[in-house]
Parts: sequence; C-alpha cells; structure tokens
Amino acid sequence: MRTVRDDDGTRYLLLKESTESSLVRDPETGEQRHVPNADLEPVDGESPLATAAEAVPGATRQVITAAHDERALGLLVELDERGPLSVAELLSAYDLCESDLHGLLAEFRAAGLLTEAEVHGHRGYDTTETASDGLAQLRD
Repeated sequence: MRTVRDDDGTRYLLLKESTESSLVRDPETGEQRHVPNADLEPVDGESPLATAAEAVPGATRQVITAAHDERALGLLVELDERGPLSVAELLSAYDLCESDLHGLLAEFRAAGLLTEAEVHGHRGYDTTETASDGLAQLRD
C-alpha cells in the first residue's frame, strides 16, 4: 500500500495497481474507486498508515497522539470537565508529581490542546476547542 495523490492534490491509499488504472481509497470517506494511473503520482515520505489515520477526525487524532497513556488522557478529560484549573489545584487533586504534571501540560500545549488561563489570580490551564471537540468525539 502507498500514498498517492491525484491532479487536484487529493491524497489516496493505493490498494491495487494494474496497467491502466489503480484502485484507490479516500482515507476520509472510505470510498474506493478506479483512477487512471496517469492521474496519480506517489507522495514521497508519506506513510500509508499516516494517510489511513485520516479516517479519524483531526481533533480526535490530536488527542489520541498527545495523550500517550490513560493517566495523560484522564488529565485532559478532567481539565475539559472541570477547567480551567490552577496548577496548584492540579497538583493537589491528582497523583502527579510536579515534573510529570508540567511535562504533560507542556505536551498538551504543544499539541494545541491546552491554553494558559488565570484561575483565582494564579496560573492555570484550560482545554482548547480542539481538545474539547476531540474528547467529545471519543466519548460518543
């Protein structure tokens, strides 16, 4: 399996290739169709597995890839449910040491899932719309 794109730039997963046409699948819709080989070109450096992941909505992919274990996912869920929360509240409420908490918060901020917020005059964090959307899709 390979990632290919058509003349419009739409990316597909190449499922089968014959002399004149190829069977491709749109990763977002799952639709399969035959496309003339002349209308396709390989996408170098693009993993077909990364292309296949496009079947999952973008916000959900961001949550899944940033929350690498259940504890991290739980922190994101709690911030979404209860946030914004101050760093002091997070440290006292959950079983995370300060360095683990700050590491997770930094990863979530880098992934676009958290934003800084002021909570009772102290630094805190709240989920972004992307995080809330991704978590909502996971809950459904």
